[in-house]
Amino acid sequence: MTQITKDTIIGDILDIAPETAPVFMSIGMHCLGCPASRGETVEQACMVHGVDVDQLLEAINKLIPAAQ
Repeated sequence: MTQITKDTIIGDILDIAPETAPVFMSIGMHCLGCPASRGETVEQACMVHGVDVDQLLEAINKLIPAAQ
């Protein structure tokens, strides 16, 4: 099982679990294909979009084990 942390790069998450894209879209990250957003950490994305990092990590980590 992969554990996603606040320091995990969003592009890495999308590569191993593309089904997490709707979670990112729900916080306003509508440009997941652009290099800048794929290179951000989860924490950086949360700061930019005004989202609680712990809540986002919980949502993402619920999906990751199901993908593996």
